[in-house]
Amino acid sequence: MSVETLTYESPQFLQKLIGHDLAGLRIIADALHVQITSRDGWVRLEGEEPAIAATKEVFAQLERVRRQGGEVTPTLLRLITESVLTEHGDADPADAIMNLRLQGSSKKPPVLVKTRGQIAYVQAMREHEVVFGIGPAGTGKTYLAMAQGLHFLREKAVQRLVLTRPAVEAGEALGFLPGDLKEKIFPYLRPLYDALYDMMDPDEAERMIERGAIEIAPLAYMRGRTLKNAFIILDEAQNTTTEQMLMFLTRLGEGARCVITGDPSQVDLRRHVRSGLREAVEVLQGVEGVKFVSFLSKDIVRLPVVQRIIEAYDRHREAKNAQN
Repeated sequence: MSVETLTYESPQFLQKLIGHDLAGLRIIADALHVQITSRDGWVRLEGEEPAIAATKEVFAQLERVRRQGGEVTPTLLRLITESVLTEHGDADPADAIMNLRLQGSSKKPPVLVKTRGQIAYVQAMREHEVVFGIGPAGTGKTYLAMAQGLHFLREKAVQRLVLTRPAVEAGEALGFLPGDLKEKIFPYLRPLYDALYDMMDPDEAERMIERGAIEIAPLAYMRGRTLKNAFIILDEAQNTTTEQMLMFLTRLGEGARCVITGDPSQVDLRRHVRSGLREAVEVLQGVEGVKFVSFLSKDIVRLPVVQRIIEAYDRHREAKNAQN
């Protein structure tokens, strides 16, 4: 049995190192089979030498993230602990997390990847012209695509950011809703505005929208256009028809990149109408310049209960399919 003590400059820094939650210490201790006690600005480790060494590596990576301005969250802490435990990959996750940070606005903190699926997703968006992010709600598909688009915009890698999604009617026809056309379609686009305002100062975002650097519009507005030097995000792509998906993919012009996000388990199309996302997954596998990134329930970064809910639904659907 070995004992080592790690000392930091202040209790406040140590709190930030474990995400302001003592549960973070329990996550590390349970995963690496060590005993961890902490008080003031120190952490005491007790266990076998290999376990102590692995635990010290976890704390070293967490420290690198903090000292470079990153925020430690429970999800990120689990990612680093799991990576050290399994010796997964060539580069350590702390370096990958900080190398892939996305700065959308000078007034907001950078957006950091938090799971292995998110690392693969951001790397794909930097290396491929067309990226499909496919998986359950809460995995950061749209949010990270938005952050990457704003990052490209700030770096002048593209001239504008275009955000679009299909306006699928859920029980009410658009024509019967109150207001003018803009007011009718705003509820469908609200999630895109919410993500944008979370990453940028609202006044800055409005100025960029007014001068055309950022455009938010329904998918129907893409028909007949050629989008050059733009980063385009198609959200909720599971609700596109096969014709709409092909129309969208053929809008790409010189210097354009696009990200298509969706969850095939949440299709709101009318019965017997095939999802364009599902067809694209079948047709575009292996096409040069196209990359598919699949998210798993463990990539969910919302409340842990969301992950458990989705896993319960997946088990229920698998059981029903087995019976049929």
